[in-house]
Amino acid sequence: MENNKKKTKSEVEDLEEKIQSLAEKVIDDDEEETVKEDGSNEESGENEEREAPVTKEEIEKRIKKLLKQGKKKGYITYEDIDSAFPPDYEGFDSTLVESIYEEFEKNKISIVEKEPVEEDDEIDNESSEELVSILETSPEMYDNISLKDPIKMYLKEIGKISLLTPSRERELARRAQKGDPKAKEELITANLRLVVSIAKRYIGRGLTFLDLIQEGNIGLIKAVEKFDWKKGYKFSTYATWWIRQAITRAIADQARTIRVPVHMVETINKLNKVIREHLQDYGEYPTVEELGRITGKTPEKIEEILAASKETVSLESPISGDEESTMGDFIHDDSLEQPEEAAMKMLLREQIDQILDTLSPREAMVLKMRYGLLDGKTKTLEEVGQFFNVTRERIRQIEVKALRKLRHPSRSKQLKALLGMLNSSKRE
Repeated sequence: MENNKKKTKSEVEDLEEKIQSLAEKVIDDDEEETVKEDGSNEESGENEEREAPVTKEEIEKRIKKLLKQGKKKGYITYEDIDSAFPPDYEGFDSTLVESIYEEFEKNKISIVEKEPVEEDDEIDNESSEELVSILETSPEMYDNISLKDPIKMYLKEIGKISLLTPSRERELARRAQKGDPKAKEELITANLRLVVSIAKRYIGRGLTFLDLIQEGNIGLIKAVEKFDWKKGYKFSTYATWWIRQAITRAIADQARTIRVPVHMVETINKLNKVIREHLQDYGEYPTVEELGRITGKTPEKIEEILAASKETVSLESPISGDEESTMGDFIHDDSLEQPEEAAMKMLLREQIDQILDTLSPREAMVLKMRYGLLDGKTKTLEEVGQFFNVTRERIRQIEVKALRKLRHPSRSKQLKALLGMLNSSKRE
């Protein structure tokens, strides 16, 4: 079955996105300012608490940066705007606000209150990537049926029962219809061999031969109760339908660990017949598309039927006769972190920590919290401020200062190299 499920984002992919977000924030293609080691602007020589003089070019540059963010995400948050144009920003006025909104509207970029919460994709559990090979077990030849002692004894007993003549059958049916229990019993016992002959055709469908016979006998009893001899047809013809229905319903209800509805079992059997005929005619299994053309069903419906036909296998099932190895030993556990992912995550954390360690401990922690590098969750200015017990504005200043420091060539060079490695791995 073709797999249409979306893959849930792994921890490594999430960490890569967080690092990329920080790197892109620092490495701006339009950024031309030269930054000193301490984060101050070399041209203006201003200290860390003051912004560069407001110019029209600077405002346009910041708006372009916001537009770039908005086009990439499809939206922009008020916090993004606050970050680019803080309330205490010298050039912040109604004209600036109008120009920002005008640009966003022109580029069809929505402004939202906060980052939308990313939910796990549903995993559409009805989908697979390839055609499932189905082999319906062919009914064994009567001579090859392995019979245990109880079955042998049963067959020996019913073999002694004489078959009914047409006149005797009609007589018993007439009396049975009137409620004669002895007539019902004789009609049932005389047709027990019919049940066995039908049950043999269903060997290998999930129930033992003895269970098949027992379920068929239940169907035979129902047939005796419902048979109307006045309509003129043979009892065996009428009883066959009831016996087959009882057996097929029992197979549907009891043969599988996960019950499949009776109508679906019938559909699976029909599809199995088509698969066998195609295999005999062409020497290969049909594709989903070919099955769809033959049966008149859509490929999606064919995949649904094939998925329902899968048998449940126990994780404790032995492998290749080796009692020490079970199926569970070879099943991939998605809940455990894979070695290659763990190694990649460790490498990424080491590299980003090496870069952030060049900042002060407080600056490094602010960036880690703001960009989700600690636990994968990005924190707002307010949340970070509460952690450090300082104001929201003070956290903004520390963040701006830290980002400016990272733009120094000695640090930005490392960030560019890390960003290049991430982009390269995604292309591969």
